[in-house]
Amino acid sequence: MMRILLALFLLAFAAPASAQSATRATPGYVRVKIDTNVGSIIVALDVKRAPATSKNFLAYVDDGRFDDTDFYRSARRKADPKLGFVQGGIRTDARRILPPFPHERTDRTGVKHVDGAISMARRPEANSAGGNFVLLVGAMPSMDAKGDFAGYAAFGRVVGGMDVVKRILAKPTGGGSDAMKGQMILDPVRILRARRLDGKPQPTGQPKVWLINVRR
Repeated sequence: MMRILLALFLLAFAAPASAQSATRATPGYVRVKIDTNVGSIIVALDVKRAPATSKNFLAYVDDGRFDDTDFYRSARRKADPKLGFVQGGIRTDARRILPPFPHERTDRTGVKHVDGAISMARRPEANSAGGNFVLLVGAMPSMDAKGDFAGYAAFGRVVGGMDVVKRILAKPTGGGSDAMKGQMILDPVRILRARRLDGKPQPTGQPKVWLINVRR
């Protein structure tokens, strides 16, 4: 009986670790809440180990550059469709894009592509990440840097709303080309807004061109 009580006691303190980080600030991390039309997701950015990538993401958040964009890609594994990643952000909207920033390799930051990781999408050139990001369902060590492969810049992880991420991953897909062939979400999930939960917003002050109404 004492062993059972001890096990329950330990579980009571061990189990909520990720849940606690979703509801309260953790030193070295800044949480961001992403509201979508299918639910909310909370990510904790590792500002200590991946400062440049986190700063870039927070600039998009604080400027409202992710507001009214969408999750548009679901890349499911063929062997297990319940695993993979979803991709969202500004796509190729040049009105929202911010200047490039240095690529932070995972073998230098130590922030790996574990289950629930948030990472930056980019073109083949290493310093090309900007306003598009991915959320992982299941670990993907193949995205980590190794040798000549620069990898992708993981910079935190999902701490709340993983069920929403999985819901997005399961959305019907099609279209696309090359690496994205068959992976475009047919009914993209709207990102209504993204707001930081910790610290004071630090907008860039750059013009919000996408908000200007153009009359034709």
